[in-house]
Amino acid sequence: MNMDFVNLTQENLANEHLCCIIRSKKPHQGVEAKRQWLSERLAEGHVFRKLNEKATVFIEYAPLETAWVPIIGDNYYYLYCLWVSGSCKGKGYGKALMEYCIADAREKGKSGICMLGAKKQKGWLSDQAFAKKYGFKVADTTENGYELLALSFDGTLPEFTPRAKSSRIENKELTIFYDMQCPFIPQYIERIGDYCETNHIPVSFIRVDSLRKAKDLPCVFNNWGIFYNGIFETVNLTDTAGIQRILKNNA
Repeated sequence: MNMDFVNLTQENLANEHLCCIIRSKKPHQGVEAKRQWLSERLAEGHVFRKLNEKATVFIEYAPLETAWVPIIGDNYYYLYCLWVSGSCKGKGYGKALMEYCIADAREKGKSGICMLGAKKQKGWLSDQAFAKKYGFKVADTTENGYELLALSFDGTLPEFTPRAKSSRIENKELTIFYDMQCPFIPQYIERIGDYCETNHIPVSFIRVDSLRKAKDLPCVFNNWGIFYNGIFETVNLTDTAGIQRILKNNA
């Protein structure tokens, strides 16, 4: 079994694949957008560590102070994503990546690590049952079922911002907040935009393009958030079928 991992750096970023969408020749809009986003984050202490082969095996985390999420706390890491898929499951890769993150946090004197979870496991969120095996516990909650999980080394805990817990906006039309942290996002924006245009559904896409905007978001967020009728619906990266369900449930 290959346990050779590599961390992305400014020097290798242009030549390494990004795991979620592997492209070796033809450029991909989402991959290149993610590459650009990463190039601006690496200097902030952002870590993207992956298996050194063509596989979806990686972990991605950053200092909470510079993580693009509406979560506040002192001296924490925020874990965006831990993903092992396909034939790579069950081989200890997830364990190796999580233990690397924990060791890195301890070595750098961090107070702990936190991640987004939910009372019921949501798609596009890292496996919280797996995280809880390492001591992650619920540090904060929202009224709509999302949780902030934290592995604290010193007893301190991070929390959602009050605005994130509000889960309300004034705009009543379908509204999607997004950033370029995930390479799937551009294609979902295009599909949803085309669907809404074809079906005459008003939609607003709001790109989160700064740390300030991310910390001030009106909902929990990992890289995506959907509102309808002014009410927060989901952080799940949602295709057109998901949009149809949201519209139907609120008809």
